[in-house]
Formats: sequence, C-alpha cells, structure tokens
Amino acid sequence: MLTLERHELAERRITVRTELADDLPRVSGDRIQLQQVLLNLIRNGIEAMSAMEDKRCVMVIRGQRSELDGNPALLVTVQDFGCGFLEEDAHRLFEAFYTTKPRGMGMGLRISRSIVEAHGGRLWATSRPGTGATFLFALPVLDGNVS
Repeated sequence: MLTLERHELAERRITVRTELADDLPRVSGDRIQLQQVLLNLIRNGIEAMSAMEDKRCVMVIRGQRSELDGNPALLVTVQDFGCGFLEEDAHRLFEAFYTTKPRGMGMGLRISRSIVEAHGGRLWATSRPGTGATFLFALPVLDGNVS
C-alpha cells in the first residue's frame, strides 16, 4: 500500500517508518478488502498531516502479535502526527457520513470498520489533539498460527 501512495507521501514530504515484528502471525481474509482498510488509514493520515505546518511529518505503521477477546490476533497500527481529533468526536468517527475533513464523504472509516468486523476483527482510534491520531485494527490469527 505504501508503494501506491509513494508519490503522495513524497510530494507532502511525509516519512513513513514501519515497525513490523519478525514473527507476524497469518490471518485469513480477503486481501483486497484488507488492503483497502490499510490504504484508507494511510490516506487519512496523509490528509491529517497535510494540514499541519512546521510539524514533523512522520507516519508510523506497526504490525505485532496481540490478543482479541482473549485469542491470538494480529494488531496493525497506523499513527500520524497530524491534528488528531477531539475526545467528544471519537464516538462519531466511524459513523456513516460523518467527516472532519473539508472534502471528505464520511464513508472511509465506516467501510473500513465494516470490513474489519466482517473478518472477525475490531477497528478503533485514539487521539491526542494537536499531536496526532492512531488507528488500530486487530484480526484473529489462523488456527495453529499462535506459536
């Protein structure tokens, strides 16, 4: 997904740091749909940081082992250092047609959450207004892939 956004990242002078664990578990799912989730989170981060002036433009993408409802899971994190969102807006981020962007449709996060949930996972966000947002999704791992 970073290859698809390479030009946009370079144009906006955003550095991407990936932190992927060596022992990432395998998950089962529709590759295209899961790529769409990651692409949407990356694009949202790019847009959030584009509005910031004189700020370090770094996006961090992490992949690591985790748990989801007490079961082994893969956790993917996309962290930007943009404007973040207000705590009172957190519950609305995933609503259809709700957007914090001037030209947004308010469907990307809703669709992304639907895709993740259809794969048995969970998508959520945290923020520190003025210092960025972090979007996280966890997907259950394939059986037998928990070592």
